[in-house]
Amino acid sequence: MTQNEHTVSSEHSHAHVHRDDIGAKMGMWLFLFTELLLFGGMFLMYAVYRFQYQMDFKIAAMELSVSMGTLNTIILLTSSLTVALAITAIQKGNKFLAVLNLNITIIFALMFMVNKYYEWSAKFEHGLYPGSDEMLSLPNGQIMFYGLYYIMTGLHGLHVIIGVIILAIMLVLVIKDKITSDNYVKLENGGLYWHLVDLIWIFLFPLFYLIH
Repeated sequence: MTQNEHTVSSEHSHAHVHRDDIGAKMGMWLFLFTELLLFGGMFLMYAVYRFQYQMDFKIAAMELSVSMGTLNTIILLTSSLTVALAITAIQKGNKFLAVLNLNITIIFALMFMVNKYYEWSAKFEHGLYPGSDEMLSLPNGQIMFYGLYYIMTGLHGLHVIIGVIILAIMLVLVIKDKITSDNYVKLENGGLYWHLVDLIWIFLFPLFYLIH
């Protein structure tokens, strides 16, 4: 192969990778849009019932731990920072820093889930869970509040778990040099998903924990 042929082949390969990167990014943004539609519908439903049962929502919200919600908010905001630092590190070719920040992000995510487990456990101990006698004895507005609380925070928790799996896969790919300074779109997409998880919680936190 001549030098010119090698150059043309290399340019064609880079162009192909570039098109693949654009397609991957567009696909991720489309997926994120569908996720926003899902939670947007739930937020709209919350707004309707919040308007209908204003006092019941305020009373029910007083049973939630603002300090626990605040702690989880800080955890997720910090994890968004660390995943962004991981992406910046790999772009600059700093594999060690990328691996470190991805590990920290995963640890923060697990901390969030542990806190959520204890928070839900406390509600279960007080009989405040769907279908319980304690729950069914409450006014309709409070039942609706807790129903939305479990559905929306539970669905968000599922997204956190999925996010941990994605970040763990990205970590392995970085360690194996499958994600490098020349090929980091997968990590960027993983970071976008994690930012979505963070964004959703930013809306959930004031709606459920601060309305009283």
